[in-house]
Amino acid sequence: MRSGALSPAPSSLSWSSGSFTYDGEEFVEVTLDLHDDDTVILRSVEPASASATNGHEAGSSSMTTPCSSRSPSIRRTPSNRLLQLSQELKAEAVARARQFSHELKAEFKRFSKSRSKGSGRTTPVSGNGEASSGIESALAARAARRQRAMIDRSRSGAQIALRGLRFISNSKANAWSEVQTKFHALANDGYLCRSNFPECIGMKESREFALELFDTLSRRRRLKVEKICKEELHEIWSQITDESFDSRLQIFFDMVDKNADGRITEAEVKEIIMLSASANKLSRLKEQAEEYAALIMEELDPEGLGYIEVWQLETLLLQRDTYLSYSQALSYTSQALSQNLAGLRKRNPFRNLGRKMAYYLEENWKRLWVIALWICIMAGLFTWKFFQYKMRYEFRVMGYCLTTAKGAAETLKFNMALILLPVCRNTMTWLRSTRAAYILPFDDNINFHKTIAGAIVVGVILHAGNHLSCDFPRLLSSSDAMYAPMGHDFGEVKPTYLDLVRGPVGVTGVIMVICMAVAFTLATRWFRRSVVKLPKPFDRLTGFNAFWYSHHLLVLVYVLLIIHGQFLYLIHHWYLKTTWMYLAVPVSLYAGERVLRALRSRHYSVQIRKVAIYPGNVLSLHMSKPHAFRYQSGQYMFVQCPAVSPFEWHPFSITSAPDDDYLSIHIRQLGDWTRELKRIFAEACEPSVAGKSGLLRADETTKKGLPKLLIDGPYGAPAQDYKKYDVLLLVGLGIGATPFISILKDLLNNMVKMEEQDEAKENQYRRLDHHLEHVDLATLMRIMSSKRTFKTASAYFYWVTREQGSFDWFKGIMNEVADLDRRGVIEMHNYLTSVYEEGDARSALITMLQALNHAKNGVDIVSGTRVRTHFARPNWKKVFSRACSRHPYAKIGVFYCGAPVLAQELRRLCYEFNQKGTTKFEFHKEHY
Repeated sequence: MRSGALSPAPSSLSWSSGSFTYDGEEFVEVTLDLHDDDTVILRSVEPASASATNGHEAGSSSMTTPCSSRSPSIRRTPSNRLLQLSQELKAEAVARARQFSHELKAEFKRFSKSRSKGSGRTTPVSGNGEASSGIESALAARAARRQRAMIDRSRSGAQIALRGLRFISNSKANAWSEVQTKFHALANDGYLCRSNFPECIGMKESREFALELFDTLSRRRRLKVEKICKEELHEIWSQITDESFDSRLQIFFDMVDKNADGRITEAEVKEIIMLSASANKLSRLKEQAEEYAALIMEELDPEGLGYIEVWQLETLLLQRDTYLSYSQALSYTSQALSQNLAGLRKRNPFRNLGRKMAYYLEENWKRLWVIALWICIMAGLFTWKFFQYKMRYEFRVMGYCLTTAKGAAETLKFNMALILLPVCRNTMTWLRSTRAAYILPFDDNINFHKTIAGAIVVGVILHAGNHLSCDFPRLLSSSDAMYAPMGHDFGEVKPTYLDLVRGPVGVTGVIMVICMAVAFTLATRWFRRSVVKLPKPFDRLTGFNAFWYSHHLLVLVYVLLIIHGQFLYLIHHWYLKTTWMYLAVPVSLYAGERVLRALRSRHYSVQIRKVAIYPGNVLSLHMSKPHAFRYQSGQYMFVQCPAVSPFEWHPFSITSAPDDDYLSIHIRQLGDWTRELKRIFAEACEPSVAGKSGLLRADETTKKGLPKLLIDGPYGAPAQDYKKYDVLLLVGLGIGATPFISILKDLLNNMVKMEEQDEAKENQYRRLDHHLEHVDLATLMRIMSSKRTFKTASAYFYWVTREQGSFDWFKGIMNEVADLDRRGVIEMHNYLTSVYEEGDARSALITMLQALNHAKNGVDIVSGTRVRTHFARPNWKKVFSRACSRHPYAKIGVFYCGAPVLAQELRRLCYEFNQKGTTKFEFHKEHY
């Protein structure tokens, strides 16, 4: 099926033939193919004929165009409906124009009476006095603005902007059924109390707003009640879910207009701002409500009448997009459609499967070959040891239990050695800078460490389980004749089960199993992230501390493992006891790194320069940078505070740029260690100076002693590979923005360097022009071949957070980027999830106020920066689609730091867009 539609083109010029303009807007014909599988293919974007737009302009122009000039696609459009709609709009405009004249006269009389009562004297309604003339001109100016607003709204573009202002986000068909269910659960004697109204309609988190809505709809019925029945609740529900925008707008207006006189004063605007701020948890907005109320009155009441009406509130809503200049060029739209939808044509299922497999191999070939090699080595070791013991006499007595246990033991020795390599962080960081990074997935070192741990668990179950439940019982139940050949292994006298368990092999094995069970259990996400809630005092078994200390039990495990390998029952020659051979190199390497870490941390002496504690329990530390400390943006370092714990080291992303003369980290309070660290620094800090961000701060002038810090690093992270991409998509959740702040700073510093290089090159060219006859070829080639050190063409930063105070963490860098990024390389987007999504009535006024203040002052009212804050969560599909339209045939690096749930969605979107478009996305997630 093919459909045609008319859309305004970006140009205001008229076509010389076949095109048509209306009020400076040019219309084009967009032809789309709609398939049964909901795919859309863009066929063409062509100038629309005058006849095609005639239906849109009927009633405002008498021009007619022959039907023969219509294109085939235009013939299939419902032009008669467009004609009918335009005629209705014209009739409505004429009727409202007549109404304006009557209302203007009545308004003039009412305003004159109110002015005369307020001044204590009578002001003549007619005459040549200045007061009468000023009032008359003000009312006339407002009436003229009202007429223009009505005309603007009648246009098709304005109709799109009117969608929204919802009171209820739940648009399901059975929403009223859910409300009924809640009514029966909350009602008492068939009546619902006013206090239960918010919970009943699903506004429990916006209680104040819901109660004000209840009072507003009660005032409409000239009632002031504390209880309503089911029929009254249904009437209220019908009003707040009305499909008409005018109806919802009037309800919102009535919420502000407390005295129901049809006017909103500045005091009432301030009150609704505070109500909206409370519903969206914007405490700072409440503090500045008076200032923002004055801003709205200044914008909507330029005549100075002291009040605004419902149509002016509507005008502010319509002009929001104009303030922020969000209109998208047609070239971007058509490009996105042609690129992203072209790949949605029906394909052969076998071809689709082939494409998916090819993509999977392309994205995961590093992981696949490493895992395949690892599995092959384990399989080879298991098979070798399995058949080796199958050829021995002991197999006749203990059977396949013995061969399985010994095969599993061989894989255990290999995995206990291999599991140390992914956590040799200095080695991993060094290897990242070598050619090994082309074939090894260093970003997955922690995941590989966990995978090996899973294999160790399986190996322990097979090895210990077969020995304890199968080998030993079969050995003890064997006849004396069958046991005799094994006397040199287990003793001349057949041992008991207890003798086997309490021997050196049994004791070391049992202790190792217990220690590993504790360490592995407390390292799981449920215990490490405190997902499991245990009663006191067992709650100490959860959290990072429990994981940290229990993991050091593995030092004992390695000691016992070597002892265990030296007292094996069936092996007596030292060169056949291979456990120490497996462990020698990895244990030495890991031990060397721990010693290096201890020595280096003492060599890296740092001094605290500045401390700030921001809203959201975030501690910011600025410290001196050691001379030998070299790092890249995106990397992290370990920090230890002996005053908190002399043993614990915790990783934190570096938020300063490599060119900065200091080191900075931002630490959010998430556990007992971070909580204690914040407490110690808070005690040493002085109160913040008025007007400066941060609740507490300290610097060189602080007389009190600050706690000592030890640092170790830097260590490699996925984000450090951002320089490989010309286009970056950086996504941070909450404190997960920290690695990308350093990248933004580095990009900013490189932009400044690039501008300096360009200026220096221009100066050199100018000198060449003046002294061209004295310039040699070598100098000219050197100037022309100078390369730019900055390759990133575009960077998009998306920061999603739940608290308004979070924007204070990096306010300085965001303003700095906005001021110095003259080339438009960095595009920043802040998202605040505590605010209801755009279109919700609870955030409508904040959205309008935000647009107005940003247009007037260039500052966002939520973040306090020049970066505009979006509400609710981003539509990630639109984000990726926009990146595709802007950067066709580009390879975009997607870097993410935050909760695993969003990581899965971003990875899935990378896969989907790589399948259907020419833009390629490569996903990277931070791991610690």
